[in-house]
Amino acid sequence: MTGISQYLLIGSLESYSGKSASLLGIGAQLKKRGWDIAYGKPLSTGHRKLMGKGMDEDGSFIAQILELPSDRLYPTLVSMDCQTIEERLTQTNSDNPQGSFAQHYPTAPDQLVLLEGPGTLDEGRLFGLSLAQMADQLSAGILLVISFEAQQIIDQALSAKERLGDRLLGIIVNDITEDFIERFPQDYVPYLESQGIPVLGQLPRSNLLRSISVRELVDRLNATVLCRSDRLDLMVESLRIGAMNVNSALKYFRKGQNMAVVTGGDRTDIQLAALETSTQCLILTGHLSPSELIISRADELEIPILTVDLDTLTTVEIIDNAFGTVPLHEPVKVKCISELIAAHFDLDRLLGCLA
Repeated sequence: MTGISQYLLIGSLESYSGKSASLLGIGAQLKKRGWDIAYGKPLSTGHRKLMGKGMDEDGSFIAQILELPSDRLYPTLVSMDCQTIEERLTQTNSDNPQGSFAQHYPTAPDQLVLLEGPGTLDEGRLFGLSLAQMADQLSAGILLVISFEAQQIIDQALSAKERLGDRLLGIIVNDITEDFIERFPQDYVPYLESQGIPVLGQLPRSNLLRSISVRELVDRLNATVLCRSDRLDLMVESLRIGAMNVNSALKYFRKGQNMAVVTGGDRTDIQLAALETSTQCLILTGHLSPSELIISRADELEIPILTVDLDTLTTVEIIDNAFGTVPLHEPVKVKCISELIAAHFDLDRLLGCLA
């Protein structure tokens, strides 16, 4: 690793851009090539529970998947919540409350430390742990993950380059929609490259990575499982609402793939139609239980049925908000991101940028 920077900070411009997934995929590729890697997540945000080695659940999961020994894991220095922020505001001095950040992250020879940065460029600044602050203290290179938005991607990348300067090694553009996947390398990449912003990865949108497990839906909806509790690992990629006549419902459901169908507990016709299409779970509202016919058929087809004490609008809002914001904790997602990084990320160029 002679001549290679020992730290790579992977950050993003907004939460849920695919930062953790990208780090996991890159780490897996480096390990396949025989690299000795370490991992740390200096700043944890929200209300994520801290686990072993002072890491939150997401960090512990990444460490587990990459099979990193304890001496290759670095602790979380700040778990940022309202209480932590208020305590910091009452301190009279302006010094970093964690002391010198760099002293907590020593490296061994021939080791590359992958650091998961904050969710935005400003997050963590109060604690001296913004992306730029960490990069400056460690002399680290930055890889930025940007979620694709046709009308904003160029401005976002240019702004990030202006703020991060030469620390920015390149970007991964994630979640590129199908209608832009061919146009992006032709119309966008040449301009970004001409502005000194290497585009190291171009990841197409994956419905699987945006999906949510039935188990997660049970938790978020506080739902009761009426049947097939053994099938809660099924992944839901889309949502359908069953509120029309059965003929229209059949046409509507046949257009969906791996659906969660929300409908009233008294709509036996809609429920039967949903069970005969690509449905991963039925979610019933209205405080009404389905008929024995429905439960029997769902059990036969191995489709879970959930009931909720919520109205349809609230149920749909909760599910909609869950898509694309669920931590990367399912093995099927890990396999998917590993394949995407292997196919659409230029690891050799990254290593060249680190040199």
